[in-house]
Amino acid sequence: MKLNIALLAGDGIGPEVIDQAVKVSDAVAQKFGHEITWKPALTGAAAIDAVGEPYPDATHEICKNADAVLFGAIGHPKYDNDPSAPVRPEQGLLKMRKALGLFANVRPTFTFPSLLDKSPLKRERIEGTDLVFLRELTGGIYFGEKGRKDNGDTAYDNCVYTREEVQRLAKKGFELAMTRSKKLCCVDKANVLETSRLWRETVQAMEKDYPEVEVSYEFVDAVAMRLVQWPNSYDVLITENLFGDILTDEASVISGSMGLMPSASMGAEVSLFEPIHGSYPQATGLNIANPMATVLSAAMMFENFGLMEEGKAMRDAVNKALEAGVVTEDLANGGKAYGTKEVGDWLAANV
Repeated sequence: MKLNIALLAGDGIGPEVIDQAVKVSDAVAQKFGHEITWKPALTGAAAIDAVGEPYPDATHEICKNADAVLFGAIGHPKYDNDPSAPVRPEQGLLKMRKALGLFANVRPTFTFPSLLDKSPLKRERIEGTDLVFLRELTGGIYFGEKGRKDNGDTAYDNCVYTREEVQRLAKKGFELAMTRSKKLCCVDKANVLETSRLWRETVQAMEKDYPEVEVSYEFVDAVAMRLVQWPNSYDVLITENLFGDILTDEASVISGSMGLMPSASMGAEVSLFEPIHGSYPQATGLNIANPMATVLSAAMMFENFGLMEEGKAMRDAVNKALEAGVVTEDLANGGKAYGTKEVGDWLAANV
Protein backbone atom coordinates (compact mmCIF):
# COMPACT_ATOMS: atom_id res chain seq x y z
CA MET A 1 0.00 0.00 0.00
CA LYS A 2 1.15 3.54 -0.77
CA LEU A 3 0.46 6.02 2.01
CA ASN A 4 0.66 9.80 1.87
CA ILE A 5 1.04 11.08 5.44
CA ALA A 6 1.10 14.73 6.55
CA LEU A 7 3.73 15.14 9.25
CA LEU A 8 3.11 17.93 11.78
CA ALA A 9 5.91 17.82 14.35
CA GLY A 10 4.89 21.03 16.12
CA ASP A 11 6.70 22.40 19.15
CA GLY A 12 8.81 21.34 22.11
CA ILE A 13 9.45 17.61 22.14
CA GLY A 14 7.08 17.16 19.18
CA PRO A 15 9.85 16.92 16.55
CA GLU A 16 11.85 14.48 18.70
CA VAL A 17 9.03 12.01 19.29
CA ILE A 18 7.74 12.37 15.73
CA ASP A 19 11.19 11.41 14.41
CA GLN A 20 11.01 8.14 16.34
CA ALA A 21 7.48 7.35 15.15
CA VAL A 22 8.61 7.93 11.56
CA LYS A 23 11.60 5.66 12.15
CA VAL A 24 9.42 2.83 13.49
CA SER A 25 6.72 3.36 10.83
CA ASP A 26 9.33 3.14 8.08
CA ALA A 27 10.62 -0.11 9.58
CA VAL A 28 7.08 -1.53 9.59
CA ALA A 29 6.50 -0.35 6.02
CA GLN A 30 9.69 -2.05 4.88
CA LYS A 31 8.78 -5.27 6.69
CA PHE A 32 5.28 -5.46 5.22
CA GLY A 33 5.99 -4.03 1.78
CA HIS A 34 4.37 -0.57 2.04
CA GLU A 35 5.55 2.80 0.79
CA ILE A 36 5.11 5.90 2.93
CA THR A 37 5.53 9.44 1.63
CA TRP A 38 5.95 11.88 4.52
CA LYS A 39 4.97 15.51 3.91
CA PRO A 40 6.19 17.82 6.72
CA ALA A 41 4.23 20.98 7.53
CA LEU A 42 4.35 23.75 10.12
CA THR A 43 1.92 24.22 12.98
CA GLY A 44 1.79 25.73 16.47
CA ALA A 45 4.42 28.12 17.82
CA ALA A 46 6.85 27.01 15.12
CA ALA A 47 4.38 28.18 12.47
CA ILE A 48 3.72 31.48 14.28
CA ASP A 49 7.46 32.16 14.40
CA ALA A 50 7.84 31.32 10.72
CA VAL A 51 4.75 32.83 9.10
CA GLY A 52 2.71 34.47 11.91
CA GLU A 53 -0.11 31.92 11.79
CA PRO A 54 -0.44 28.73 13.93
CA TYR A 55 -2.20 26.72 11.19
CA PRO A 56 -1.15 28.18 7.82
CA ASP A 57 -3.10 27.62 4.62
CA ALA A 58 -0.15 25.70 3.20
CA THR A 59 -0.34 23.27 6.11
CA HIS A 60 -4.07 22.83 5.63
CA GLU A 61 -3.57 21.98 1.94
CA ILE A 62 -1.06 19.28 2.86
CA CYS A 63 -3.35 17.85 5.55
CA LYS A 64 -6.57 17.77 3.55
CA ASN A 65 -4.83 16.01 0.65
CA ALA A 66 -3.17 13.41 2.88
CA ASP A 67 -4.38 9.92 3.72
CA ALA A 68 -3.79 10.74 7.40
CA VAL A 69 -2.01 13.22 9.66
CA LEU A 70 0.63 12.26 12.22
CA PHE A 71 0.92 15.03 14.80
CA GLY A 72 3.42 15.75 17.59
CA ALA A 73 2.53 18.49 20.07
CA ILE A 74 2.07 22.25 20.23
CA GLY A 75 2.70 24.90 22.84
CA HIS A 76 5.47 27.20 24.01
CA PRO A 77 6.09 29.01 27.34
CA LYS A 78 6.32 32.43 25.69
CA TYR A 79 2.64 32.08 24.76
CA ASP A 80 1.54 30.15 27.86
CA ASN A 81 2.90 32.93 30.08
CA ASP A 82 1.33 35.77 28.07
CA PRO A 83 -2.48 35.82 28.44
CA SER A 84 -2.67 38.86 26.16
CA ALA A 85 -0.92 37.22 23.19
CA PRO A 86 -3.15 37.91 20.12
CA VAL A 87 -2.10 34.70 18.36
CA ARG A 88 -1.57 31.45 20.25
CA PRO A 89 -0.40 27.96 19.21
CA GLU A 90 -3.60 26.38 20.55
CA GLN A 91 -5.66 28.48 18.13
CA GLY A 92 -4.00 26.52 15.36
CA LEU A 93 -5.10 23.22 16.88
CA LEU A 94 -8.71 24.36 17.17
CA LYS A 95 -8.63 25.78 13.65
CA MET A 96 -7.20 22.52 12.30
CA ARG A 97 -9.88 20.43 14.01
CA LYS A 98 -12.62 22.62 12.60
CA ALA A 99 -11.13 22.91 9.09
CA LEU A 100 -10.52 19.17 8.77
CA GLY A 101 -13.82 18.23 10.43
CA LEU A 102 -12.08 16.23 13.17
CA PHE A 103 -15.15 15.84 15.35
CA ALA A 104 -14.35 12.67 17.34
CA ASN A 105 -11.31 12.30 19.55
CA VAL A 106 -10.64 8.63 20.36
CA ARG A 107 -8.54 8.20 23.50
CA PRO A 108 -7.90 4.68 24.77
CA THR A 109 -6.64 4.03 28.28
CA PHE A 110 -5.12 0.64 28.98
CA THR A 111 -2.53 -0.86 31.27
CA PHE A 112 0.75 -2.62 30.57
CA PRO A 113 1.42 -5.75 32.67
CA SER A 114 5.04 -4.73 33.28
CA LEU A 115 4.01 -1.29 34.57
CA LEU A 116 1.10 -2.06 36.88
CA ASP A 117 3.10 -1.07 39.97
CA LYS A 118 4.23 2.23 38.44
CA SER A 119 0.74 3.66 38.29
CA PRO A 120 -0.22 6.17 41.02
CA LEU A 121 -3.23 3.89 41.62
CA LYS A 122 -3.06 0.50 43.33
CA ARG A 123 -2.54 -2.56 41.15
CA GLU A 124 -5.83 -4.14 42.24
CA ARG A 125 -7.75 -1.03 41.13
CA ILE A 126 -6.32 -0.76 37.63
CA GLU A 127 -5.57 -4.33 36.57
CA GLY A 128 -7.63 -5.17 33.50
CA THR A 129 -8.45 -1.54 32.66
CA ASP A 130 -9.19 -1.14 28.95
CA LEU A 131 -11.48 1.78 28.22
CA VAL A 132 -11.97 4.26 25.40
CA PHE A 133 -13.18 7.85 25.56
CA LEU A 134 -14.85 9.45 22.56
CA ARG A 135 -14.65 13.20 23.06
CA GLU A 136 -16.55 15.61 20.80
CA LEU A 137 -13.94 17.94 19.34
CA THR A 138 -15.49 20.70 17.26
CA GLY A 139 -18.34 22.06 19.37
CA GLY A 140 -19.02 23.15 22.92
CA ILE A 141 -17.44 25.89 24.99
CA TYR A 142 -14.14 25.92 23.10
CA PHE A 143 -15.91 27.02 19.93
CA GLY A 144 -18.75 29.09 21.36
CA GLU A 145 -18.94 32.87 21.41
CA LYS A 146 -16.50 34.34 23.91
CA GLY A 147 -15.37 37.76 24.97
CA ARG A 148 -15.23 40.51 27.60
CA LYS A 149 -17.61 43.27 28.62
CA ASP A 150 -17.97 45.84 31.41
CA ASN A 151 -14.60 47.34 30.54
CA GLY A 152 -13.02 43.88 30.63
CA ASP A 153 -14.22 43.04 34.14
CA THR A 154 -16.67 40.38 32.94
CA ALA A 155 -15.70 37.45 30.72
CA TYR A 156 -17.95 34.90 29.04
CA ASP A 157 -17.59 31.62 27.11
CA ASN A 158 -20.76 30.19 25.60
CA CYS A 159 -21.28 26.42 25.35
CA VAL A 160 -23.42 25.48 22.35
CA TYR A 161 -24.29 22.07 20.87
CA THR A 162 -26.63 20.95 18.11
CA ARG A 163 -28.46 17.63 18.09
CA GLU A 164 -26.60 16.67 14.90
CA GLU A 165 -23.22 17.18 16.59
CA VAL A 166 -24.27 14.91 19.45
CA GLN A 167 -25.71 12.27 17.12
CA ARG A 168 -22.61 11.87 14.97
CA LEU A 169 -20.36 11.46 18.02
CA ALA A 170 -22.80 9.12 19.78
CA LYS A 171 -23.12 7.01 16.62
CA LYS A 172 -19.38 6.35 16.70
CA GLY A 173 -19.67 5.51 20.38
CA PHE A 174 -22.46 2.98 19.82
CA GLU A 175 -20.60 1.42 16.90
CA LEU A 176 -17.39 1.12 18.92
CA ALA A 177 -19.28 -0.39 21.85
CA MET A 178 -20.70 -3.05 19.50
CA THR A 179 -17.14 -4.18 18.69
CA ARG A 180 -16.19 -4.38 22.38
CA SER A 181 -18.21 -5.36 25.46
CA LYS A 182 -21.40 -3.57 24.35
CA LYS A 183 -21.31 -1.09 27.24
CA LEU A 184 -21.62 2.65 26.66
CA CYS A 185 -21.53 5.47 29.20
CA CYS A 186 -22.78 8.95 28.33
CA VAL A 187 -20.99 11.50 30.52
CA ASP A 188 -22.79 14.80 31.11
CA LYS A 189 -23.99 17.31 33.71
CA ALA A 190 -27.68 17.08 32.89
CA ASN A 191 -28.74 18.13 36.39
CA VAL A 192 -27.34 21.62 35.71
CA LEU A 193 -26.58 22.26 32.01
CA GLU A 194 -29.09 22.55 29.16
CA THR A 195 -26.50 21.32 26.65
CA SER A 196 -26.08 18.18 28.77
CA ARG A 197 -29.83 17.62 28.76
CA LEU A 198 -29.69 17.76 24.95
CA TRP A 199 -26.87 15.20 25.03
CA ARG A 200 -28.81 12.87 27.28
CA GLU A 201 -32.12 13.01 25.42
CA THR A 202 -30.36 12.58 22.05
CA VAL A 203 -28.46 9.49 23.18
CA GLN A 204 -31.58 8.07 24.83
CA ALA A 205 -33.44 8.39 21.51
CA MET A 206 -30.65 6.45 19.75
CA GLU A 207 -30.73 3.49 22.15
CA LYS A 208 -33.46 1.74 20.14
CA ASP A 209 -31.12 1.50 17.15
CA TYR A 210 -28.56 -0.41 19.21
CA PRO A 211 -30.64 -2.75 21.43
CA GLU A 212 -27.62 -4.89 22.31
CA VAL A 213 -25.73 -2.00 23.89
CA GLU A 214 -26.17 -1.40 27.61
CA VAL A 215 -26.21 2.39 28.08
CA SER A 216 -25.57 4.24 31.32
CA TYR A 217 -25.76 7.97 32.04
CA GLU A 218 -23.43 9.49 34.63
CA PHE A 219 -22.60 13.00 35.77
CA VAL A 220 -19.08 14.13 34.95
CA ASP A 221 -18.10 14.62 38.60
CA ALA A 222 -19.13 11.06 39.43
CA VAL A 223 -17.11 9.73 36.51
CA ALA A 224 -14.08 11.73 37.64
CA MET A 225 -14.33 10.01 41.00
CA ARG A 226 -14.91 6.50 39.65
CA LEU A 227 -12.02 6.74 37.21
CA VAL A 228 -9.61 6.65 40.15
CA GLN A 229 -11.64 4.10 42.11
CA TRP A 230 -12.79 1.50 39.59
CA PRO A 231 -11.52 2.43 36.10
CA ASN A 232 -11.99 -1.14 34.87
CA SER A 233 -15.76 -0.75 35.33
CA TYR A 234 -15.86 1.40 32.18
CA ASP A 235 -15.56 0.41 28.53
CA VAL A 236 -16.69 3.10 26.03
CA LEU A 237 -17.48 6.61 27.26
CA ILE A 238 -18.82 9.49 25.17
CA THR A 239 -18.80 13.11 26.23
CA GLU A 240 -18.61 16.74 25.16
CA ASN A 241 -15.47 18.75 24.47
CA LEU A 242 -14.58 20.30 27.83
CA PHE A 243 -15.49 17.29 29.96
CA GLY A 244 -13.59 15.01 27.60
CA ASP A 245 -10.51 17.20 27.70
CA ILE A 246 -10.32 16.97 31.49
CA LEU A 247 -11.35 13.35 31.98
CA THR A 248 -9.01 11.93 29.35
CA ASP A 249 -6.02 13.63 30.97
CA GLU A 250 -7.10 12.17 34.31
CA ALA A 251 -7.44 8.70 32.80
CA SER A 252 -4.08 8.93 31.05
CA VAL A 253 -2.07 8.57 34.25
CA ILE A 254 -3.67 5.22 35.07
CA SER A 255 -1.14 3.50 32.83
CA GLY A 256 1.79 5.01 34.72
CA SER A 257 2.86 7.69 32.25
CA MET A 258 1.22 10.18 29.89
CA GLY A 259 4.06 9.27 27.56
CA LEU A 260 2.37 5.95 26.79
CA MET A 261 -1.11 6.91 25.63
CA PRO A 262 -2.00 7.43 21.94
CA SER A 263 -5.05 9.06 20.43
CA ALA A 264 -6.87 9.62 17.16
CA SER A 265 -9.07 12.47 15.97
CA MET A 266 -11.49 11.14 13.38
CA GLY A 267 -13.05 13.09 10.54
CA ALA A 268 -15.21 12.31 7.53
CA GLU A 269 -12.32 12.64 5.06
CA VAL A 270 -9.03 12.51 6.94
CA SER A 271 -8.01 11.49 10.46
CA LEU A 272 -5.22 12.70 12.72
CA PHE A 273 -3.12 10.63 15.13
CA GLU A 274 -1.20 12.08 18.06
CA PRO A 275 0.15 11.34 21.53
CA ILE A 276 -1.95 12.80 24.32
CA HIS A 277 0.97 14.52 26.07
CA GLY A 278 1.88 18.15 25.54
CA SER A 279 4.97 19.81 24.13
CA TYR A 280 6.94 19.48 27.43
CA PRO A 281 9.18 22.45 26.58
CA GLN A 282 11.48 21.83 29.55
CA ALA A 283 12.68 18.61 27.91
CA THR A 284 13.19 20.03 24.42
CA GLY A 285 16.47 18.90 22.92
CA LEU A 286 17.48 16.84 25.96
CA ASN A 287 16.77 13.43 24.37
CA ILE A 288 14.69 12.34 27.38
CA ALA A 289 11.12 12.46 26.03
CA ASN A 290 9.17 9.19 25.85
CA PRO A 291 8.34 8.45 22.18
CA MET A 292 6.12 5.44 22.87
CA ALA A 293 2.79 7.31 22.80
CA THR A 294 3.65 8.71 19.39
CA VAL A 295 4.70 5.29 18.14
CA LEU A 296 1.44 3.82 19.43
CA SER A 297 -0.44 6.66 17.72
CA ALA A 298 1.22 5.61 14.47
CA ALA A 299 0.07 2.06 15.23
CA MET A 300 -3.51 3.36 15.48
CA MET A 301 -2.95 5.05 12.12
CA PHE A 302 -1.95 1.79 10.47
CA GLU A 303 -4.94 0.02 12.02
CA ASN A 304 -7.24 2.75 10.73
CA PHE A 305 -6.09 1.77 7.23
CA GLY A 306 -7.04 -1.83 8.02
CA LEU A 307 -3.40 -2.82 8.46
CA MET A 308 -3.92 -4.69 11.71
CA GLU A 309 -0.76 -6.80 11.61
CA GLU A 310 1.33 -3.70 11.09
CA GLY A 311 -0.23 -2.02 14.08
CA LYS A 312 0.22 -5.15 16.17
CA ALA A 313 3.92 -5.27 15.25
CA MET A 314 4.36 -1.78 16.65
CA ARG A 315 2.40 -2.55 19.81
CA ASP A 316 4.36 -5.75 20.36
CA ALA A 317 7.63 -3.85 20.01
CA VAL A 318 6.52 -1.34 22.65
CA ASN A 319 5.51 -4.12 25.04
CA LYS A 320 8.86 -5.86 24.51
CA ALA A 321 10.71 -2.62 25.22
CA LEU A 322 8.78 -2.10 28.44
CA GLU A 323 9.44 -5.66 29.58
CA ALA A 324 13.14 -5.34 28.67
CA GLY A 325 13.46 -2.02 30.47
CA VAL A 326 14.32 -0.09 27.32
CA VAL A 327 12.57 3.04 28.53
CA THR A 328 13.12 6.77 28.99
CA GLU A 329 13.64 8.36 32.38
CA ASP A 330 9.93 8.77 33.16
CA LEU A 331 9.65 4.97 33.41
CA ALA A 332 13.17 4.03 34.52
CA ASN A 333 12.29 4.13 38.24
CA GLY A 334 15.92 4.33 39.29
CA GLY A 335 17.17 1.92 36.66
CA LYS A 336 18.93 2.63 33.39
CA ALA A 337 17.25 5.38 31.38
CA TYR A 338 17.55 5.31 27.60
CA GLY A 339 17.41 8.36 25.38
CA THR A 340 14.52 9.19 23.07
CA LYS A 341 16.55 8.22 20.00
CA GLU A 342 17.83 5.01 21.59
CA VAL A 343 14.28 3.88 22.37
CA GLY A 344 13.22 4.70 18.80
CA ASP A 345 16.16 2.75 17.38
CA TRP A 346 15.34 -0.25 19.57
CA LEU A 347 11.67 -0.22 18.59
CA ALA A 348 12.50 0.04 14.89
CA ALA A 349 14.90 -2.89 15.17
CA ASN A 350 12.32 -5.03 16.97
CA VAL A 351 9.17 -4.62 14.90
